[in-house]
Amino acid sequence: MIDSILRFSIRHRLLVVVGTLCVGALGVLSLRRLPIDAVPDITNNQVQINTLLASLSPSEMEKRVTFPIETALAGIPGLLSTRSLSRNGFSQVTAVFDDDVNIYFARQQVTERLSEARENLPAGAEPKMGAISTGLGEITMWTVEYAEPHVVTGEGDTGWQSDGSYRTPEGERLTSPLELAAWLRTVQDWIIRPQIKSVLGVAGVDVIGGYVKQYHVRPDPMKLVSYGLSFGDVIEALERNNVSTGAGYIEHKGESYLVRVGGRIEDPAQIADISIAMRRGTPIRVRDVATVGVGRELRTGSASENGEEVVVGTALMLIGANSRTVSKAVTTKLAEIDQHLPAGVHAKLVLDRTKLVDATIATVRKNLIEGAVLVVVTLFLLLGNARAALITALIIPFAMLMTFTGMVQTKLDANLMSLGAIDFGMLVDGGVIMVENCLRRLGARQHAEGRKLTGPERRSEILEACCEMARPSLYGCAIILMVFAQILFLTGVEGKMFRPMALTVIYALIASF
Repeated sequence: MIDSILRFSIRHRLLVVVGTLCVGALGVLSLRRLPIDAVPDITNNQVQINTLLASLSPSEMEKRVTFPIETALAGIPGLLSTRSLSRNGFSQVTAVFDDDVNIYFARQQVTERLSEARENLPAGAEPKMGAISTGLGEITMWTVEYAEPHVVTGEGDTGWQSDGSYRTPEGERLTSPLELAAWLRTVQDWIIRPQIKSVLGVAGVDVIGGYVKQYHVRPDPMKLVSYGLSFGDVIEALERNNVSTGAGYIEHKGESYLVRVGGRIEDPAQIADISIAMRRGTPIRVRDVATVGVGRELRTGSASENGEEVVVGTALMLIGANSRTVSKAVTTKLAEIDQHLPAGVHAKLVLDRTKLVDATIATVRKNLIEGAVLVVVTLFLLLGNARAALITALIIPFAMLMTFTGMVQTKLDANLMSLGAIDFGMLVDGGVIMVENCLRRLGARQHAEGRKLTGPERRSEILEACCEMARPSLYGCAIILMVFAQILFLTGVEGKMFRPMALTVIYALIASF
């Protein structure tokens, strides 16, 4: 079969050249689509389920939330193991699946089991699955902070005021450190986060720092007792007066007029005006028995930069996405968002995976170019023929382009481990012995004839020379392939680390042959 391929190639030389160029063009297109990362992603195939319930202690969370969820997940096809973590008011269950299980199938199975488990969970417990990302999914980080120095804007405009306070676009004045930090978190959660999540390839956005803004009502027990009220009366009044009501519509002269009452609370003053009860025809309002003000949700962590409170956002990449492309898109989007943030607020990039990937690519590119140049120079010195050295050296770029095509088709990403393992000397071994044998036979035939060989004579000698070396070349390639094929049987972390490298080398060897 090899002899037939060689005869066909020599007989249809132009067709082979055109086919080779087409394969090279396909490789260039594949290179543009090839996912590129710094290191292999060794994270296992997992789904995380997080549950918050502030009223339960760690032991209660373990018994009433964590254990029922773990029990409900048992028996899912492809499930390898589960592990859990129970803290005060927090439960996390991690379900680990086989590597060949589709992550979306796994999440669907988990969703179905959670729907069954909810009836056994305490009231208020709402299990939620984590983002479809991995341990290396944190590709971009930024801080939301107040720009320095604090430039005073016009009185009444958004930004810093002459009295040291900050005026929001809604007209609210922020004076205390709590209010200022809460405003940064509000900008992150309501302006930046939704736009970053719309970027293609982003699975989610994690946030730490600042304060989640809340309105706190602090009743005075003595005043409640004096009016004959309880905490439950205050809570019931707040819930009753924070509801919008619709009453259908009224038709008038062929037109419909919607009837509704907007009862949603919008500011602390409206909370203070809520009526709790009536005493002798006089309404008892919230402000009569409690103080109302801006507060914060309890937090377990904070973020700072240079000693100043900031908010840190992290973009999580979707599993299987191109980290370099997604990171660049997030960086571009963040720069666009920063231009439209309220005056005095700034979103600053602090971590960009693109820089790490670009540095890795530069290292790989440098090593590949130096290796290719060294091989070409060595070939020229050994073969003593510039055309023969050039023909042999062309194996390197075309084999690499074909390798990129194979990596794209099998969804392998390029990284320092996979590309750095390619040895150019190994790629050109078969070509060197073929070209050298061709030169030897052509020289011997020309010396025997005592004249220059004709075209048919040269092609005949080249065919014979290639047929002689094809099988030894195939055997040598097969031996190396068998060495790397053993790596494909690795599992777990070792498999995720080394199998992409082995597959890349195998693709390159097959392409070079």
